[in-house]
Amino acid sequence: METFLISSVVVALSELGDKTQMLALLLAAKYRRPAPIVLALIVATLLSQALGGGVAMLLGMFMKPDALRWVLCVSFVGLAGWSLSSDPYEAGEDKPLRFGVFGTALVAFFLAEFGGKAQVTTLVMAAQSKAVVSVVAGSSLGVLIATLPAILLGDRSSGRLPVEAAHWVAAGVFAVLAYFAFFGGGARFGF
Repeated sequence: METFLISSVVVALSELGDKTQMLALLLAAKYRRPAPIVLALIVATLLSQALGGGVAMLLGMFMKPDALRWVLCVSFVGLAGWSLSSDPYEAGEDKPLRFGVFGTALVAFFLAEFGGKAQVTTLVMAAQSKAVVSVVAGSSLGVLIATLPAILLGDRSSGRLPVEAAHWVAAGVFAVLAYFAFFGGGARFGF
């Protein structure tokens, strides 16, 4: 349960102000149909995080625990730095919807999450965890916690989100996780 909660909180913080949240705001403001956008977010998030968890399981089979500890530590330091970088989503030209709102949002969310902070965090935490399913489920919930309000509030909330503060908090959380990974304190929490 701790692994689930930690991955939920870490990913939710890392996603605040991220491109997925900005994409959700743009899609909600443009199409004004939250139900298919929410469903697309859920499906894309589960696919993306499951992919990260699967890759982590493969890494866990082929890497020694000490090597995984170093990969985990370096990855968390990298994620701390990445959290501080700006990550604006730039909207392209308006194009007709070939796959409807759901299909368009599904592809957009999956591509936005592919290789993103949430997926990398899932991969890193799951690589040393015995509870890979808990990490995947928790990180998926974290993405949803951070992104669902953006869909539901649409363009009205975009100027009110404390994005810079959220980036600093996320960076701090990743730095603390790197410290625990380096000194072995993360074993209590499943990583």
